[in-house]
Amino acid sequence: MRWLLPGIGVKRWILAILVGVTLLAVGLAYFLLDIYRTAPDTWWLPALSAVALRFLDRPLRVLIYGGIGAGFIIWGFWGLNRVLLKPFVKPGSHVLETVTAYRRRERGPRIVVIGGGTGLSTLLRGLKNHTNNITAIVTVADDGGSSGELRKSIGILPPGDIRSCLTALSDDEELLSQVFQYRFGAGAGLNGHSFGNLFITALTDITGSFEEAVAESGRVLATRGRVLPATLHDVRLAADIDEQNGQKQIHVKGESQIPRAHGQIRRVWLEPNNPLAFPPAIQSILAADLILVGPGSLYTSILPNLLVPDLAEAVQMSRALKFYICNVATQSGETEGFSALKHVKTLENHIGENIFNLILCNDNTVPTLPEDTLWVEADEELKSQYAVYTSDLIDPQVPWRHHSGKLAQVIMDLYYERTGPLTYKETVETNSYN
Repeated sequence: MRWLLPGIGVKRWILAILVGVTLLAVGLAYFLLDIYRTAPDTWWLPALSAVALRFLDRPLRVLIYGGIGAGFIIWGFWGLNRVLLKPFVKPGSHVLETVTAYRRRERGPRIVVIGGGTGLSTLLRGLKNHTNNITAIVTVADDGGSSGELRKSIGILPPGDIRSCLTALSDDEELLSQVFQYRFGAGAGLNGHSFGNLFITALTDITGSFEEAVAESGRVLATRGRVLPATLHDVRLAADIDEQNGQKQIHVKGESQIPRAHGQIRRVWLEPNNPLAFPPAIQSILAADLILVGPGSLYTSILPNLLVPDLAEAVQMSRALKFYICNVATQSGETEGFSALKHVKTLENHIGENIFNLILCNDNTVPTLPEDTLWVEADEELKSQYAVYTSDLIDPQVPWRHHSGKLAQVIMDLYYERTGPLTYKETVETNSYN
């Protein structure tokens, strides 16, 4: 009977089948009745009367035949479900639970997540349990590690962050995703490259385009959602950094080099400074119900996306709800000593003010952090200027990072207005969001 619960989407088809079976049965009954009334009195006529149970009252006959028919229909549905759906059901899961979860995710909100690095992958890993309509927009300014080597030697856009996001969105992270994340040793002759980076590189050569290679990789991994590059241009991240307490300013090029400068970052920009955004990324932002910025490295993961002019303009124009997810802790080389307010002001200084409807921060600061790392807390000044919501968002195993499940659940509760500060609801009503 649980198959008849609302929202699964099977009742209409069960009803259609039952109507068809009933009409077929009525037609067959008329055919048999015609034979019974017009056939000559032969040896098989008494046998037909016995099969028709004419020796019983009609209501009793209806119950007997109806019960046998219903039993066959239920048995047939049960067998059909087992045969057709068993290949798609994970071991230990029930068919109904699998179908219910799929239908719920299929009707989930259209969410666009902007960022890169470990923070973005963590968020996607939690969101995929709530909706299939996810679009991750990822920076292509990475120039370090395996991605940087491939970028230099082959000229491909850096696939590292995109690979991590595809893996996080995969429907099966047990084996195939681990293979995708597998990194060869330096002594293997592959310079420490990850299998996923090499796979995307090979597909780029086969398909002739980087975006098609990313799409095909998503199909291989059976991702719940899609991953898009912010731009298809070969962009580099540059920064002005103050050293020696502001007495000396240096100019640094390269996403991987900026955190190593160990100074106060004044501003960052892309070179070339006006790259065209990837059109599907613009379309996703304008069609979104919810836009999430962060978590991730402020200067080297989040801002490189929003520094693409068309992308930043699309975020400003979109009628979606916009949340900024503040980092749990400061990051060496980028945000030493930053409060949550400083994170928000830095974003606004680069892309404009009054963009976010809500700032989401962690409020569990009990665990001990590594040396030279501090909690990023929502102070009273931030709460006086913005709509802020705080909750326990940390992963107990690695407290300087978000917990994917906790973070995703809080976001979905806020979106559906099951919880949240009054200022957030007022902001929603003022801007006429649903």
